[in-house]
Amino acid sequence: MDANTVAAIAAEVDAAEREARLIPSVVARHPDFDLDAAYRASAEVHARRVARGRTPVGRKIGFTNRSIWPLYGVGGPMWAYVYADTVIAAKDGRARVPLAGLVQPRIEPEVCLRIRGPVPATPDPAQVLAACDAYCHSIEIVQSHFDAWRFSLADAAADSACHGRLVIGAWRPIPSGALDRLVATLRDAEVSLMRGAQTVEEGRGANALDHPGTALGFLAEVLAERADAPPLAPGEIVSTGTLTDAHPVAVGEIWSTRWRTDLLDGLTVEFV
Repeated sequence: MDANTVAAIAAEVDAAEREARLIPSVVARHPDFDLDAAYRASAEVHARRVARGRTPVGRKIGFTNRSIWPLYGVGGPMWAYVYADTVIAAKDGRARVPLAGLVQPRIEPEVCLRIRGPVPATPDPAQVLAACDAYCHSIEIVQSHFDAWRFSLADAAADSACHGRLVIGAWRPIPSGALDRLVATLRDAEVSLMRGAQTVEEGRGANALDHPGTALGFLAEVLAERADAPPLAPGEIVSTGTLTDAHPVAVGEIWSTRWRTDLLDGLTVEFV
């Protein structure tokens, strides 16, 4: 796809986010808009945001949960930036999340990793976690500027990989002497996603491309192949993808997560 068309698509996607409005599927109008073109458009959107003063603090990976691919008509994961103004740090496990400015918001429980050094492009979670200095439970509020969440993977990738907000819990250091236990826990740990007192869905760490560390290794591999995306840098945070489906949320609702492990802390989110 030519550069002028990609730039026009980037401008449209950027405006949709700033104006909190829907746009028609890009792929439906441009059948040659593939994942490569989507990442080129996303890079232009990112450049526009940085020029307006927004500060990137990390990345998010979307669609790492293979079980939901058929629900959204996608066939793989994607990534985008997260920014200082989209990250909310929970206090004592609780956070208030404004939904103003988000379009069709939904909630996802995830695991977040903080980068210590160069991340190897490998599916081996132990090698990937060794490149991180901390981990925490995170909740991403995703959104879609395509009606009824109907899009192609390229559409969603251009649309900031559906990123809206990211709630991060308390960071825990990654223990070099007990890495094997953490690797197993992040793979096997089960989490309940709850609205009020009702359990909406349950997930586990392995739903993120078999392991949150493997998901991060996938991102490192993708970034290594792109000249328009810098590699992960020390201090960046990466939320590694949803462990359940994404569920719609509304103002006034209170959602929470409960983990069946002592190595991850649950979160409670009130939507305002």
